Amino acid sequence: MDVNHTQTSDSTVSVVIGAGPAGLTAAYDLTKHGLPVTVFEADDVVGGISRTVEREGWRFDIGGHRFFTKVATVEALWHEILPDEDFLLRPRMSRIYYRGKLFDYPLKAGNALRGLGVIEAARCIGSYAWARLRPPKDQTHFEAWVIARFGKRLFSIFFKTYTEKVWGMKTSELPADWAAQRIKNLSLIGAIRNALLPKRNQKEITSLIEEFQYPKFGPGMMWERCTELVRAKGGTVDLSTSVDAVHWEPGRGAVAVSVTKPDKSHARVDAGHVVSSMPISALVRVMEPAAPPEVLAAANDLRYRDFLTVALVVPIEAGFPDNWIYIHTPGVNVGRIQNFGSWSPFLVKEGRTCLGLEFFVNEGDELWTMADEDLVRLATAELEQLGLVEPGRVEAGYAVRMPKAYPVYDDRYQANLEVIRAWLAAEVPNVHPVGRNGMHRYNNQDHSMLTALLTAENIRTGSRHDVWSVNVEEEYHETGGEKKPERSATPLGTGRDAPVLPRQDTDRISAA
Repeated sequence: MDVNHTQTSDSTVSVVIGAGPAGLTAAYDLTKHGLPVTVFEADDVVGGISRTVEREGWRFDIGGHRFFTKVATVEALWHEILPDEDFLLRPRMSRIYYRGKLFDYPLKAGNALRGLGVIEAARCIGSYAWARLRPPKDQTHFEAWVIARFGKRLFSIFFKTYTEKVWGMKTSELPADWAAQRIKNLSLIGAIRNALLPKRNQKEITSLIEEFQYPKFGPGMMWERCTELVRAKGGTVDLSTSVDAVHWEPGRGAVAVSVTKPDKSHARVDAGHVVSSMPISALVRVMEPAAPPEVLAAANDLRYRDFLTVALVVPIEAGFPDNWIYIHTPGVNVGRIQNFGSWSPFLVKEGRTCLGLEFFVNEGDELWTMADEDLVRLATAELEQLGLVEPGRVEAGYAVRMPKAYPVYDDRYQANLEVIRAWLAAEVPNVHPVGRNGMHRYNNQDHSMLTALLTAENIRTGSRHDVWSVNVEEEYHETGGEKKPERSATPLGTGRDAPVLPRQDTDRISAA
């Protein structure tokens, strides 16, 4: 194998693995401060899961990315990368679709019970009363945690089907920390109380934002522009270039990476730091010399959920006002449906919109390997089966696959991460995991960017921010009401909430 060796003259050069929000944010911050950076991206486009896919003039957002944050530094960075005129202010709306009816999301007691009808509502209230009298003893998993707060019947209707579609596992196998992060302290009795009491007495449990920012051509335009800025400041962003090895030495940490270029040639690039947003399991597997067996075993035990979007072109009147709707109706594979026209009119064409049917899959399974034209037929059939579009209204379709979109939170992932983190910190402290897959945490985009900004400051200034202990609010990302941030030695949970730094860290980044 021919290997070209690129000798760098500056030991501060940073190699960034991955050109998604975390990787490009780190690269942007470092180059802005005059430090040399090389970014390697295995795909042929930037943005990671925040890319915007284009097919024949239609643009698709992978999963939907609302630009909303409570971190002023991240907000400022968005507008530093893109001018204000490139942002739209969009209304926020999403609902649950169950057996032909739409329900408010997050759940509102009155709306949910009215929509279910008198008999089913009575059954749900009775089920809830029973759960209050005889709550599940073991609430360490998702199913029991939700049943204790909503009753088994409402759990089956509004939580079980969708959650099992997303994660591909039984809700009895999913840890409760996922429920605690997403549903928080909401319960049926709390929802009813808030529905009946005057507004001044209500607690802000689920009051989501009403508007959010959104780049008019989709989130990918931000990362395409960020790439241009990194290159303009002297950084390098190489696409279609995979990292095959991270070379390290005892006592020195990482010293270089080996890559395969688009022409299949190989190169070794020296590095003073490695910022990695590649899946942390893959990072461990490319360490050279190899990580110890117990660390490799922990990495190989981490799992991921893959993502498939089928975008169907329909007349604009066949759309809906929601950004997306959650599909809780059993008997169909689709888990969520986007209306890209509700995100931005610039994503679609005049008189038409695109409905993006989302399927949560495992790479290599039947849906993942299905031919695109068969996926379009399947998605069309399910859209018609649900009654959301009349037969014959779909005019065209496109399939988009996104591997490793969701780190899976099973009952072993926390222990596995602890093993990996401890080894990386001890042996290669200049390897810095950032972002969603880089840290195996279900980060929002702003959280991924924040981990990258902290890491970049550590590299630039020698500061010692513990990126893993960036805490999150007790309330869900989009809820109102500030919570006082706290530090914990070993943060748990999925990382899904809004990141909030202690004030001194925020001020330090802002000053930088």
